[in-house]
Amino acid sequence: MPRVQLVFPGDFCAEAFPIRASDNPEVSRACVAKPISTIVCSECADAHTYHGEYESLNKDRFSQFSESSESLSVSMHCSNHSPRGILIHPVEDLMSRSFARTLASSAIFMLFPLFAQAQALSFSVGTATAAPGQKQTGYLEVPAGVDAATNIPVIVINGEKRGPVLALVSGAHGTEYTSIIALEKLIDLLNPSQIAGTVILVPLVNIQSFEQKVPHVNPIDNKSMNRFYPGKADGTQTERASFLITKQVVDRCDYLIDYHGGDLDESLRPYAYWAPTGKESQDRISKAMVLAFGLDHIIIWRDRPADLGATRYLDNTSTARGKPSIVVEAGYAGIVETDEVALLVDGTFSTMRALKMLSGDPRPIENPVWLDRVVDVMSDGPGVWYPLVKRGTYVQEGMKIGFVTDYFGKLILEARAPVSGVILHINAVPSLKKGDNIADIAAIAAHAP
Repeated sequence: MPRVQLVFPGDFCAEAFPIRASDNPEVSRACVAKPISTIVCSECADAHTYHGEYESLNKDRFSQFSESSESLSVSMHCSNHSPRGILIHPVEDLMSRSFARTLASSAIFMLFPLFAQAQALSFSVGTATAAPGQKQTGYLEVPAGVDAATNIPVIVINGEKRGPVLALVSGAHGTEYTSIIALEKLIDLLNPSQIAGTVILVPLVNIQSFEQKVPHVNPIDNKSMNRFYPGKADGTQTERASFLITKQVVDRCDYLIDYHGGDLDESLRPYAYWAPTGKESQDRISKAMVLAFGLDHIIIWRDRPADLGATRYLDNTSTARGKPSIVVEAGYAGIVETDEVALLVDGTFSTMRALKMLSGDPRPIENPVWLDRVVDVMSDGPGVWYPLVKRGTYVQEGMKIGFVTDYFGKLILEARAPVSGVILHINAVPSLKKGDNIADIAAIAAHAP
């Protein structure tokens, strides 16, 4: 992999690469408000957009990072290729330190064509490549391995104006139809001429589940496609798909929204997940995202895995890599209703406004119900399920929420609420087998975060 050094202008370095005045007085005086936001790869010509601290940039985007205070040069190894910039290899062989200072302090004028060119370049995910102002479709091509290959649809919507990269992903469970239909609608509704930044849209991860009407899992390997992140390049189809999504979507985005809903056997009321990390800046942004989305019940998910190799969930994989991310859920029991699709579509627009990717003001939920300690009620055997409560019902601990009979009508189980709280979803069909989820109940949080 070729190594290059880039000299960045002071006007573009302050937020992403903070410089102390004692390091280089001439340049640090120019280090003001604008962060480095675009780096252009010299081999693939991709424009990679970054926001945030250089520590996150180093960890997520590049294999090596160093800087010389004398020349204000930054050495990088691009995760795919080498970045394009003013090539100095090495600095000491080409110029004296005093000339390096002069070049660095004047580089703002030399690099303006670079940043202008970056804005004119395309953005690619999988086989979808879109120039600024374009919307293009393609596939994440999951190669064959221990089982069959698969192609996951992807849409790149590249805005005319510079901005962050937002990933929208649904269909990890292929019969959670409302969230899938919401993203299908967003393909047409999102106009690149109105967007600042880029949207990576993956409307249907689990093609086989969708086509075969199999809830919860990928029928190819019987694995949930939201439980095996960050995936394995040599694993089963679900693991290979998760690996590719991690590399092509998670690693390329700045923010992520993961869309879900009630599967064929789940009567679900709309809600969202927010997972605080303890990192003030990241948590502030993700909280603003979940409030802007506007769903009125929000689960505070505090026990997400922190190990980058065992993050399991898509949003957790993104969050653990420093990307503010949320989960949103709407729709139930295989039913697609207009108002619940609208919740997800309108919530997406509001969140994009909060991220300054669309003009206008977001419409955040003002007084959400904050939830914690979600408890599963499980079936301990097969039988026929009779619910006594509906999705969204508030219940007290010990309250009877339904019962199960055997196939002769004999009562074999009375299901009771293990905690006081709200029914997030309840089994929507009569059939049960051992280990099936009967209901999820969330306790009300004692305090708003």
